[in-house]
Amino acid sequence: MAWRTTPLHDREVIDALVDPVHAAPSADLAGALREWPGSYYWSSEPDGRHLVLTRPTSKPRETWTIHVVLFLATLFTTTMSGAIIAGQLQPTLELLFNPATWDLAFFRAMEKGLAFSVPLLAILLCHELGHYLTARHYQLNVSPPFFLPGPPVFFIGTFGAFIRLRTVLADRRQLLDVGAAGPLAGFVVAVPVLWYGLAHSQVLDSSSASMSVAMGWFLGDSLISLLLRHLTGTAEGAVVLHPSAVAGWLGMLVTMLNLLPIAQLDGGHILYAGAPRAQRWVARAIWVVIILLGYYSRMWLLWGIIVLLLSRGQLGHPPVLDAYRPLPKSRIWLLVASAALFVLTFTPVPSR
Repeated sequence: MAWRTTPLHDREVIDALVDPVHAAPSADLAGALREWPGSYYWSSEPDGRHLVLTRPTSKPRETWTIHVVLFLATLFTTTMSGAIIAGQLQPTLELLFNPATWDLAFFRAMEKGLAFSVPLLAILLCHELGHYLTARHYQLNVSPPFFLPGPPVFFIGTFGAFIRLRTVLADRRQLLDVGAAGPLAGFVVAVPVLWYGLAHSQVLDSSSASMSVAMGWFLGDSLISLLLRHLTGTAEGAVVLHPSAVAGWLGMLVTMLNLLPIAQLDGGHILYAGAPRAQRWVARAIWVVIILLGYYSRMWLLWGIIVLLLSRGQLGHPPVLDAYRPLPKSRIWLLVASAALFVLTFTPVPSR
């Protein structure tokens, strides 16, 4: 009955109000949609049933070499971190900057570090693939995951991973699906990793129930880690974590931090999709809470500063192409699941 075509640099988006005769859809419309050279989905709106059609107009060229090199570099640095966490290597600057000291004992220690690096990168990879594959489903111009290696002596061997979305999203449905897919996919992998690691961790006779790493790093609990500690019998006494448990714990931490409803974090995407007018004010309030939590753990202060710098001081979320298209009722479960996931993974004091 009516339609609007929006040409973008990478694709064409068509919003079509469908004639009631074909809104079922009819056999004629179903046949035409099978021949459509792109993707589409339905949207029920006050004026009737809409079709949102997307047709790509360009094919991006990816330089896969840089993605592979960054992944391999991150695998090496996180493996070295894993060996340090397992107590197999001494964290010295010479170890990092002088490959001449890498002897047979070094590479044997690195084998132990794979118990940390492989599950950690699996969690990060599944998180980013959740975003990537969902974006590709909507035929959005998105890059494969970039992995960022980091110094293993002072950190965990990586600064994380990210994908680059090179286009504007059509509506809040796309934004919610892409934003929530990452944390949900990463969480599904992090749960068995943390469970396995806790089951192989060492429980010490102690009056204090705490989690620590062999190098003296004390970690805080979330609801999900408390639950898994009870299931694995590690809730009583002090626990020296297996490297895989540290990887699982970090996976939960990454999930929680990304779900904060600030700027263009995953939580910012999700909250904007559900309540676009409230997102900016909620983001400011949450950022203040983050700074206050810095009194208990400096990690919160660091994260608050990083988010502020990355968002250039703009804690709000940029608009989508059509912010007025209603969010389908079929997506309410994603909002609920994302909120529940944040509650499960929230760690008030990540480290002491």
